[in-house]
Amino acid sequence: MSGSNFVDYVKIFCRSGAGGSGSTHLHRDKLTMKGGPDGGDGGRGGHIIIRANAQLWTLIHLKFSRHVFGGDGGSGSQSRSTGHDGQDEVIEVPLGTVARDAETGEVIFDVTEDGEEKILVKGGRGGLGNWNFRSSTNQTPRYAQSGGERVERSVILELKVLADVGLVGFPSVGKSTLLSVVSAAKPKIAEYHFTTLVPNLGIVAYRDDRSFVMADIPGIIEGAHEGRGLGLRFLRHIERNSVLLFMVAADSDDIHKEYKVLLNELKQFNPELLDKQRLLAITKSDMLDEELMDEIKEDLPEIPYVFISSVAQKGIMELKDMIWKAINQ
Repeated sequence: MSGSNFVDYVKIFCRSGAGGSGSTHLHRDKLTMKGGPDGGDGGRGGHIIIRANAQLWTLIHLKFSRHVFGGDGGSGSQSRSTGHDGQDEVIEVPLGTVARDAETGEVIFDVTEDGEEKILVKGGRGGLGNWNFRSSTNQTPRYAQSGGERVERSVILELKVLADVGLVGFPSVGKSTLLSVVSAAKPKIAEYHFTTLVPNLGIVAYRDDRSFVMADIPGIIEGAHEGRGLGLRFLRHIERNSVLLFMVAADSDDIHKEYKVLLNELKQFNPELLDKQRLLAITKSDMLDEELMDEIKEDLPEIPYVFISSVAQKGIMELKDMIWKAINQ
């Protein structure tokens, strides 16, 4: 994913179409001088619709098209003819997109399945023609219903990447390297902090032609909830992950302490993240011998863990087994 192409947050202005007015027509022809009402109904205004598309992974196509207007419905006419419905406007978004009201912050809905459609802003209803108001005591009504008005709404679309397992760790801990080793993804890898500026997804092949999706989230640091580093901007992407894989480097001064710092940053962002299944990978462990590993094991968090080295291909299969077991629990 290119940083310039990845957009996971956009604000758009939506306006649905107005409904068409009903007709007040009275039937007249050369054989009928005073016929009854035959005014048709107006058509409804166009909806603004959100549709999930599995082929999309970013909201960049909406970055410069932030005004979306539905078409107006047509007015009813004689012979009980109904006006045409206004043209719906369909906004295609990636799976995992959440729609929020821009003014209140309230979640309107989210879409998670390919092809799923939901109405974001409803079009105005079509007005009823005078045909609908006829009665035994009012045989020639000369009035009809006006169409429903347009509805305007500012909406925030927010992408939350869908993945089975999300990688959580400090910068330069080896998240991108792991993703590049276990999948075909090609994230940027370099010897400096914050190399990863956008989430990266990879499909990890497992035994018997099975697979799972792994998400590499940009590194977080202590104080991220206060805006330090990249802040918490990208943590929304792990809210949809089934399993959280914490990654701490073997040369860390205190692995347990780093794990607690990461856990606290998640808690500050969303306490519900602590309810997710957690795993631990000690990276860069090719530099460790058995004695050092035994010493490290004495002070690890009480969660499933594995020692790995992406470069040396050490512990990778054990890691996959541990992840697969957690996903299917």
